[in-house]
Amino acid sequence: MATTTTTSIGGGGEDRVLATAQQIVKSLNTPKEVREDMLLIFSSFDNRLSNISNLINGEDKKTGEDRFEAAEKVIFRWDSNSEASRHSVHWEDSSDTEEYLTAVDEILNLIEDLSIRSSPEFVDRAEKAIQLAMSRLEDEFRHILIRNTVPLDAERLYGSIRRVSLSFASNDGEIDDDFESFGELDRDAGHFHERGGSLGDDVCVDLIHPDAVVELKEIADRMIQSGYEKECVQVYSSVRRDALDECLVILGVEKLSIEEVQRIEWKPLDEKMKKWIQAVKIAVRVLLTGERKLCDQIFNGSDEIREICFNETAKGCVMQLMNFGEAVAIGKRSPEKLFRILDMYDALNDVFQDLEALITDEFVVGEARGVLAALGDAGRGTFSEFENAVQGEASKKPMLGGEIHPLARYVMNYVRLLVDYSGTLNTLLMDADEEFDGLQNDDGSQNGDGDGDNQLGTESAIARRLLLLITTLESNLEEKSRLYEDGAMQYIFLMNNILYIVQKVKDSDLRKLLGDHWVRKRRGLIRQYATSYLRASWSKALSCLKDEGIGGSTSNASKVALKERFKNFNACFEDIYRIQTAWKVPDPQLREELRISISEKVIPAYRSFMGRFGNQLESGRHSGKYIKYTPDDLENYVLDLFEGTPLVLHHLRRKST
Repeated sequence: MATTTTTSIGGGGEDRVLATAQQIVKSLNTPKEVREDMLLIFSSFDNRLSNISNLINGEDKKTGEDRFEAAEKVIFRWDSNSEASRHSVHWEDSSDTEEYLTAVDEILNLIEDLSIRSSPEFVDRAEKAIQLAMSRLEDEFRHILIRNTVPLDAERLYGSIRRVSLSFASNDGEIDDDFESFGELDRDAGHFHERGGSLGDDVCVDLIHPDAVVELKEIADRMIQSGYEKECVQVYSSVRRDALDECLVILGVEKLSIEEVQRIEWKPLDEKMKKWIQAVKIAVRVLLTGERKLCDQIFNGSDEIREICFNETAKGCVMQLMNFGEAVAIGKRSPEKLFRILDMYDALNDVFQDLEALITDEFVVGEARGVLAALGDAGRGTFSEFENAVQGEASKKPMLGGEIHPLARYVMNYVRLLVDYSGTLNTLLMDADEEFDGLQNDDGSQNGDGDGDNQLGTESAIARRLLLLITTLESNLEEKSRLYEDGAMQYIFLMNNILYIVQKVKDSDLRKLLGDHWVRKRRGLIRQYATSYLRASWSKALSCLKDEGIGGSTSNASKVALKERFKNFNACFEDIYRIQTAWKVPDPQLREELRISISEKVIPAYRSFMGRFGNQLESGRHSGKYIKYTPDDLENYVLDLFEGTPLVLHHLRRKST
């Protein structure tokens, strides 16, 4: 049998076979791996096809170089434009941006496929082209970030914060300089403390125009693929840090050193603290949450780069907020700062878990944790300062008319506000409460004996401390009552102030803390003071209306003794009237009850005395000189007592003439 071999074909035939096979492979437009498989199959049929791989590789190289040159031209064409023309049209608005990004992808793919690596010339050109492209993309990345940053709408965010305003009516009198720590709040007619409210869960803002996010991601992907991730991170974090700094400025948070913060006077500092409280909530719940979402969208191809970008962006904003918080926490302690410090503590505590979940930089999280602890220490320490100030307040100037003392006004309004922070204070005071363990009410029973709706519980640290604080206030007021030489006025002062304390307790959540038994006990104390007042003030006048010492029965009583008794009674009554019309009992019910008690004590005794002995003097000469008042006159005069205005004794003078 005759055999046919491929070697019998002439050289020209070999060229034709190779050319035909090469054309077939090229026309199929298959991937390189598939082409190589096809060549192996072809060469197994005819040894003349064994050299076709070299021919096709050469063709691939030529094709790759052509593709590179085309891509290179696009990159150089953009770079050759003048700086002005480059930025006259926004990258995201240009129809050529797709072409540019495709050119970058082409060069990156060619380098990756090693199609042009056999030529050092093309490798060098490729690296230069990529370097040039990355420089351009870096600029465009920065410009897109800056152009598309959305300004913060602070008014809208402030409107979404649900605020809670607490009334703080401070005293309208004066406190001695010995109690200077109570400061300027005491000189205001009233004060409203606005607590930082909660931010709605549905509040969100666009930090970057959404349409630009796609462009930013496309550039970031190529920079990272090209090994320029460091430059990409630097540009992104730099621009976004500046944007967050601007947001803090809009929210009213300034860059201040600790020393600068501690030099600020209280009123402007209070305003800055309020703005900080709002800013912390907005920064974590809105700005940083938005930044995290933005980083996730732009850098979703690399977890490591995404974390680095977010942490670098967020760090400056968080540290600026924490620096202010630290400055306040280590600053001078004074009672008026307590509520705002507690607001700051609550605000940071409220967002701390969110902050911890967002930021993976342990240094930043550790700083925030330290500031939270420092604010807690400041709140605890400031509360103790307030307790010491109440105990140590030693002003020696008695209140005119036995009025409510400024100390009582300040402390009770202060304590009423403290109850609104009972949860926070209870947490802060729990660890420092050993010295108050076992504190009992003054009747020997544990606080919360079942008579009252004590929702805070008998073991509440804040309940025990506030009970002790009010007890300290009562002791201080009792000490101040001794500044009055007139014993009767001491009791008027104590009645006014204890009643004021009771009313403040009844009209607030303090009643739940102290219980109804506490209220009833203080009301009983007020009644005791009223009885003591009557005894101290009217005993001398009433002693003039007794039968003893006037001699014999009503029919033969000594006129001289009767005249002396009426004369002494008139003098006592007029003296009491003159003095006690200048005394003040602000509470209308207590004022009325005192007048009724006086009338019930004095008028019947006077009417009885007149009934028994008055007729013996009425028939004599100058009887009006001794019997100057009828019982009805006295009752009318009693109605003038405790008004707080010294009265001209025209009624008494008219009677005396």
